[in-house]
Amino acid sequence: MSTPIILVITGPTATGKSLLGVNLAHEIGGEIVSADSMQVYKFMDIGTAKPTTAEMDGVPHHLISFVPPWEDYSVARYVEDASKCIDDILKRGKQPVIVGGTGLYIDSLLAGRIFSARGDDNLRKQLEDEFDTAGGEAMLAKLREVDVRSAAKLHFNDKKRIVRALETFITTGKTISEHDLESKAIPPRYNAIKIALTFSNRNDLYDKIDRRVDGMILRGLVDEVKSLLNRGITRINTSMQAIGYKEISSALCGEYSLDDAEEKIKMESRRYAKRQLTWLRRDDDINWIYLDTLSDTDSVARKVMELHNETK
Repeated sequence: MSTPIILVITGPTATGKSLLGVNLAHEIGGEIVSADSMQVYKFMDIGTAKPTTAEMDGVPHHLISFVPPWEDYSVARYVEDASKCIDDILKRGKQPVIVGGTGLYIDSLLAGRIFSARGDDNLRKQLEDEFDTAGGEAMLAKLREVDVRSAAKLHFNDKKRIVRALETFITTGKTISEHDLESKAIPPRYNAIKIALTFSNRNDLYDKIDRRVDGMILRGLVDEVKSLLNRGITRINTSMQAIGYKEISSALCGEYSLDDAEEKIKMESRRYAKRQLTWLRRDDDINWIYLDTLSDTDSVARKVMELHNETK
């Protein structure tokens, strides 16, 4: 059986991935599968730049707004959920279009990466308490006894990864290192035509980011964050670590002004875009499209369709 071919639209924030994805889905009979680690959360629409119903333009969108914001959502869960979506879309004779900028999610999905068991909440809490009591150095030494490879990569202050590595070994009998080796031996789950959008001039990208943040503030990002806090979502929840939510919630708690928060959001968004580009440039299979060399969205879509048709 041949490996299914899917289309991936990625790139840094504010490059118009969602709009392009919808246009392409109309062209090829596709459905969108989001690859955004924060658009999965309910009640977080403005700050995550979720496409509106009008912007979806009748194209089915999957893996958006289905996780409560008080839950943690992991790459392991994403691969499981996205694989089910893609397989169902293919089964129905439609074309999956992966759209998003979370590189780890996309790479893990395409590779068919396996993950260690999700573990046990009680065990994790027990290990976290032990970490707080015994200290990071003692817990890292404990990890070193069962997983030398992982322990060598971790700092003793990295509580989350040390606890996770110990939890994995206790619940599965295998080290995270062993899981990683097993994953690398698995052939890719999907063949992908990977398209990344960006600008040849970095300042053009940064200007787009700044304008997007201005628009989010005007559309009510502050009220959206207030609503989350009123629902009992705390600043330590994973969802509230998203750019925009973290800065606004800090301002609402009196750490700095809302004007300062807006500037911090722009700065952190630019930094995030830079990290996204660094991640993507490691992949030699990506087809780069520079938005400042094409006149309009239709031109971008035609360029992607040319690549798609060449691969079929």
